[in-house]
Amino acid sequence: MDILIVGMGKLGYKLAETLSSGEHNITVVDVEEQALQRAVNRLDVLAVTGNGAQLQLLQEVGAGKKDLVVAVTSSDEINVLICLTAKKLGCPRVAARVRHPEYAGQIDFFKEQLAIDFITNPELDTANEVARYLLRGYTSHLESFAGGRVGLFEVPAQGLPEVVGKTLAEADVFRDMLVVAIYRDGEVLIPSGATRVESDDLLQLIGRREAVTALIRGHGALGQRHVAKKVMILGGGKAAFYLAGRLLASGLSVKIIEQDEERCNYLAAQLPGALVICGDGTDLDLLQDENLAEMDALVSFTGHDEENLMLALLGKQQGVPKVVAKVSRSNFVPIIEQLGIDRAVNPVLISAGELVRFIQGGQIASLSLMFGGQAEVLEMVVPPGAPIIGRKLSEARIPQGVILGAVVRRGQVFIPKGDSVLQGQDRVIAFCLHRELPALNKLFYPKRKGLGHELWTGRKGAGKPSAD
Repeated sequence: MDILIVGMGKLGYKLAETLSSGEHNITVVDVEEQALQRAVNRLDVLAVTGNGAQLQLLQEVGAGKKDLVVAVTSSDEINVLICLTAKKLGCPRVAARVRHPEYAGQIDFFKEQLAIDFITNPELDTANEVARYLLRGYTSHLESFAGGRVGLFEVPAQGLPEVVGKTLAEADVFRDMLVVAIYRDGEVLIPSGATRVESDDLLQLIGRREAVTALIRGHGALGQRHVAKKVMILGGGKAAFYLAGRLLASGLSVKIIEQDEERCNYLAAQLPGALVICGDGTDLDLLQDENLAEMDALVSFTGHDEENLMLALLGKQQGVPKVVAKVSRSNFVPIIEQLGIDRAVNPVLISAGELVRFIQGGQIASLSLMFGGQAEVLEMVVPPGAPIIGRKLSEARIPQGVILGAVVRRGQVFIPKGDSVLQGQDRVIAFCLHRELPALNKLFYPKRKGLGHELWTGRKGAGKPSAD
């Protein structure tokens, strides 16, 4: 697929990084040469320096002949303009980042009347993910695939003391599920039956939803349910605004602590059901006065990773059952969760996953970027004629960095084995290390043409929005 990405901030870079490994032809545009040089040095992309909103530049890079144009500059309005221009030039599909709350009610209009095929909002996507976690009940992280039939569960090995010190082949608690990955000392390991579980490991289990939930319910703290009723949000930015609205609509009590007085007035006016307190969220006395220890959940959404980490750890120290921290650096996500914080969320990873799912169309039903982007969990619909169809999995040359964790066929879930044979239209939930994505694509999809990387200077647009 031939793709143009305008804007090489955090989201643009992560999207280019994810897609370039899949053998797409990627062209990136930004006004900042430094951002482009970083991409060229690390990724297989063609980089163009210039203002992506200019008609002449879009014509020069062949926007009208691209399969997809994605606009993720720092300006919502510029992103919409780029998509409109690309559509007029003949591009069949366009996607934009639009994240200001004032435009939230216009998304359907943008799609229907302006023909923008997909709109992503990192803060809204993050708020929705956190809301799902808070409303779900379980303390540990659980994701669902295949309409809820398949569950992906993150388990600290210490929560399953009977498996610590044993190999996976010796452990008999993982019935109807697979350990698809182990996070150990900052590295993602793809285990085999001979892999021995260590006490500090973080296990990723995938299998039938009923089997996964039965396992966690039967193991102490893993099975504890904490239905959140009172939630404290530290920081009143866009993600906090969206999250508070979602929680209020679900009947929860929401308290927001924000330092900026003007922002507090805005939140109080827009969220009449929330208690908005103007103050410093890092002030321990204020947090104690506001009964932090009595909260069911604490969400730290300030603009600083270090503050979010410190406040989240404080919340755990105070006994808050569920604690969530937002981090801007994706490589911090697995590290922070290793410290005992229940969830670390990164808006860039979440939106990049949504964009990749849209780009893949019907081939990818859902996608989650894991461990700061080191790995992905994909729910794929096996297309007719895929090379993997009709072959025993043991003979399909599946690389070591890929595990097919579950298959859904005609509504029934089964864990594939070496003698299993996939069929067209099967839904496959696969765990894949990022570096093995090209190998996974070759098993399921026709081979795409690669692209050598190159940097050339186009028409610059001084003073125009570029990255994040």
